[in-house]
Amino acid sequence: MSKWALILGGSSGIGLATARKLGKSGWNLLVAHRDRRSVLGDIEAAFNEIRESGAQLISFNFDATSQEKIDEHLPQFRKALGDANIGLMLHSVSRGNLKPFVSKDGPELNLQDLQLTIDAMALNVFTWARTLLKNDFFAKPARIITLTSMGNDRVWEGYGAIALAKSTLETLSRYLAVELAPHSIRVNTIQAGVTLTPSLKMIPSYEKMIELVTKNNPMGRMTTPEDVANAIYLLSLDEANWINGSTIHVDGGEHLL
Repeated sequence: MSKWALILGGSSGIGLATARKLGKSGWNLLVAHRDRRSVLGDIEAAFNEIRESGAQLISFNFDATSQEKIDEHLPQFRKALGDANIGLMLHSVSRGNLKPFVSKDGPELNLQDLQLTIDAMALNVFTWARTLLKNDFFAKPARIITLTSMGNDRVWEGYGAIALAKSTLETLSRYLAVELAPHSIRVNTIQAGVTLTPSLKMIPSYEKMIELVTKNNPMGRMTTPEDVANAIYLLSLDEANWINGSTIHVDGGEHLL
């Protein structure tokens, strides 16, 4: 039976790199993303390149953080999958507020900002996992992979709301790893190094982060989306079946310095 992966946030950055890697490695793909009409042409061109590698790729442009929209698209997922089920789910949704908690003369975070960020970048994993489980969409065995960052335990300018979301995500991933194990689902988290993605460019002073990381990384360069995609591919292999509840550094040793 064919293998299917669901990539949430698969139109750019780590999500798109993972779609490319898995598509070349025998996986078919359901890709959910939320993008403006003005950029859909470039996104579809990238998807067509993946299809040319032999993979089936079916994309859905909708708000993946909305339970209502998720439920609305489940019949389309089932039609696309046929008799198959989802063997890997990557959560790569990036939607957060980049403001300080306190500011003297500029915008600052409010409670709604925090709630939106934590919901989109952490609790949404729970929403998807339980919805797919209750509707019998997961294969046996299956993988859920989440993405955290070293901003979880370091202070970056304007990153506080996302750091809270990533801390929540890591805790949620550990609990899901235990509670979903009887369903033959493994849950692991990847902590990538600072990676040049569209999301990184939204962080204040990201250029300085790039300069510092490039200088200090033991490998002498930044992490790339392809580095992370390669690690996700490794976790998709049968040989990774006993890895569960782990946070895996994919950063060339950046976290050590």
